[in-house]
Amino acid sequence: MSQGPQGPGWGTPDRDPEGLRRDPLDHAPQHAQAYGYPSAPDALAAEDRSDGGGAGAGGRERRRARKRARKAARRAKPWWRRTIPTWRMVLGGVLTVLLLGIGAFVLMYMVVQVPDPNAAATAQSNVYYYADNKTEIGQTGLVNRVSVPIGQISQTMQHAAVSAEDRTFYSNRGVSITGMARAGWYTVSGRGLQGGSTITQQYVKNYYLNQEQNVARKAKEFFISLKVDQTESKDTIMAGYLNTSYFGRGAYGIQAAAQAYYGVNASQLNVPQAAYLAALLQAPSAYDVATATPAGKANAVARWNYVLDGMVKLGWLTPGQRAAEKFPATKEPTAVNGVSGQAGYLIDIADQYLTDNNVVDPATLAAGGWRITTTFVKNDQDALTSAVRSQLTQQLPDTAKAKDVRAAAGSVDPTTGRLVAAYGGPDYAKQEFNDATRTDIQVGSTFKAFDLAAGLQNNATTQDGDPITPSTLYDGTSGRSVQGLPKGLSYAPPNEDDVDYGEISLAYAMKKSVNSVYAQEAADAGLNNVRNAAIAAGLPTDTPNMSAGNPSLALGVATPDAIQLAGAYATFADHGRQITPWSVQALSHDGQSKALPEHQARTAFSRDTADTVTSVLEGVVSPSGTGYLALGLDRPAAGKTGTTDSNNSAWFVGYTPQLVTSVGLFAEDPTTHARLSLGEAAGVDRVNGGAFPTQIWTAYMTEALDGQPVAQFDLDSAASTSTQPQAPAPTTQAPTPTAPNTPSTPATAPTTPGRPTPSAPAPTTSAPTPPASTPPTPAPSTPPADTPTAGPLAPNTAPPPGTAPHP
Repeated sequence: MSQGPQGPGWGTPDRDPEGLRRDPLDHAPQHAQAYGYPSAPDALAAEDRSDGGGAGAGGRERRRARKRARKAARRAKPWWRRTIPTWRMVLGGVLTVLLLGIGAFVLMYMVVQVPDPNAAATAQSNVYYYADNKTEIGQTGLVNRVSVPIGQISQTMQHAAVSAEDRTFYSNRGVSITGMARAGWYTVSGRGLQGGSTITQQYVKNYYLNQEQNVARKAKEFFISLKVDQTESKDTIMAGYLNTSYFGRGAYGIQAAAQAYYGVNASQLNVPQAAYLAALLQAPSAYDVATATPAGKANAVARWNYVLDGMVKLGWLTPGQRAAEKFPATKEPTAVNGVSGQAGYLIDIADQYLTDNNVVDPATLAAGGWRITTTFVKNDQDALTSAVRSQLTQQLPDTAKAKDVRAAAGSVDPTTGRLVAAYGGPDYAKQEFNDATRTDIQVGSTFKAFDLAAGLQNNATTQDGDPITPSTLYDGTSGRSVQGLPKGLSYAPPNEDDVDYGEISLAYAMKKSVNSVYAQEAADAGLNNVRNAAIAAGLPTDTPNMSAGNPSLALGVATPDAIQLAGAYATFADHGRQITPWSVQALSHDGQSKALPEHQARTAFSRDTADTVTSVLEGVVSPSGTGYLALGLDRPAAGKTGTTDSNNSAWFVGYTPQLVTSVGLFAEDPTTHARLSLGEAAGVDRVNGGAFPTQIWTAYMTEALDGQPVAQFDLDSAASTSTQPQAPAPTTQAPTPTAPNTPSTPATAPTTPGRPTPSAPAPTTSAPTPPASTPPTPAPSTPPADTPTAGPLAPNTAPPPGTAPHP
């Protein structure tokens, strides 16, 4: 009979002519002979002969022979075939893993015991200190808690909590494998931290463990939750959970929360009230609708609806009952012990620093027992608060609208990055949201410093190919169309009061805050380079409205907060070295210190670039500059004013070699948080960056620097010797000069009763009164939407880019 075709599976020792696999023992002789091994039958016969051929021994030897034959057969296969495990190996491995896992689970279940309640059950206060580590700022964590049994918690509150936090609570065994797996996947895939804990797990974490985010703590939580579910009733767990949870307004536990928000006992909570308190469990402070911005309130209402919808799904409400529910009004917040006045704002800034840098998480801070030493200097903080009061609050008329004017400020040591003072509002107990950290206030022409830095740092040229320097000439015609923008973009911003300046230098344009010049200079430098310069200086990459695709970026539609803006200007003050502002210098718990981030300076700009910007900004603080009121400091200073469209905000950011301070003003309706015109609220024509903000800056800096030597700017020689060509007269008639914050009236007109009169120190040099830096009002096709941001514990949001801000 002829042989079949040769190839894989044909004529090989382990296949018959039909290609079917045979038992390896059938071909053991061929395999053995092919590789020089004795065949299994031969080996078996030899061993049988050697041991006398006993029946028992023969059976054992036959099994051994089969095993040897299988090994020989496997060795005879190609290398790649030997890498594939046999079914015996796979099955053995799976069984081993299962047995090890079961053993580990049983061992952990037996080893992990339910501990005694932790310190969170009897939470301590956190104590915050000024930079001297002796003077107390205030305390938080003074526990406002009255634990109540389950019988004193309304059934609707229990149902609302289940609907909000764990809809399988009454059927699960204390843990949710699917929830934990989902949370783990979200974390490892970079989609953010997600809650995967059941109510039982949250109760165990709050009452028995701590808030640390690590594998060991999560493992303990898992096994303790299993045991607690086996040993405690669902009612006991629910009561423990609601009595240990934080609801905002300093209220720990459901009884304190019911009193804080509605003035009732926990047993009296109705459906809409219970649904709202359950919604607060996700974000207590951010969802407080009494003080939340529209974004925060919208999130709270959405969460409230989610809870009610869940109660319908779980059978605790009918669709008709759910449709009839209305969002419940809450009480006004009352004073919180230890955080009134400026203390709460400073504590909020310190807490945000710790959580943003992953030093501790909010829940761990809320557990109490921390000693926090901040960077705030008591004298500087008092001086800033006093400056706002004397130069703004006491200057405003005694009207309801004037109370809507709000200030935000930050003061930074440029050589270390230490935040020495901040102003977040008049009283934290009355206004919980921190204006110093909000990011929905356009900074206006203060952004022009980054325009100039971008041009200098990148050796940019004009449209005619001339290098960009402080003396480079630009066309200052108001409303001039910007050239060289990316295809599809157009921009023609007007100057203040529509003044045409003709050809002027960049230095002079900064001094007068000429929009048409810096809109063109930013285009020449490259809008992306402008954005990168702002980021290099210290503004966060996610600063709202800081898009390089928007030409109005050049004139300050971006909305960093006051502290970030001061930190960015500190980079110019420190010759191009950037340090992100920081606010905590020491942290300890139970006497044990905790490591804090280091604050290494990095080079953001060349010294020549930074010092040239400083030299140009010195011109703003000059007799003919928009920041001339800062001359009252009687020290070398540099800075920039900024005023935005519709007079929605006004800024002054200025610095000496020792200190950098930003001051911003805005006005908003306290109920709706709609943005108001500063001039209208203050009872004057308009409020400019060179007026109230500069007055506050000057008064504060005078006090803060008192006793320190007068320091000169140590500028790079090229920057310090740069010349500024004589500015030509405007080609159109400028408006009659008026003092800042004062209505345009004849010189002989009497003072309008109730209107503020600036009381800033007089300039130390004689100077003509400059024109008020009042913004013209270009006619946008769609007015910008001024949407306030959430508070300090909520995500920051900002309105879409508006039209060009002004000086």
